[in-house]
Amino acid sequence: MNKARALAHAENVLPVVEQIRAGGASLRQIAAELNARGIKTARGGKWHATTVRNILTASNGAEAVAA
Repeated sequence: MNKARALAHAENVLPVVEQIRAGGASLRQIAAELNARGIKTARGGKWHATTVRNILTASNGAEAVAA
């Protein structure tokens, strides 16, 4: 898995994460909801709080570079 592909996957999943997060969900709750919806990680696995945190951090870094 290369970094560009992982970032592209994060960009696709990010709107869903933000929607769940807007309801006040914790990282653990976001991960549980993504798993419940059948959304896989970039590597095809299950979501965990740290995985959610990593894509949020990566997207914030990408936004900072783009700005």
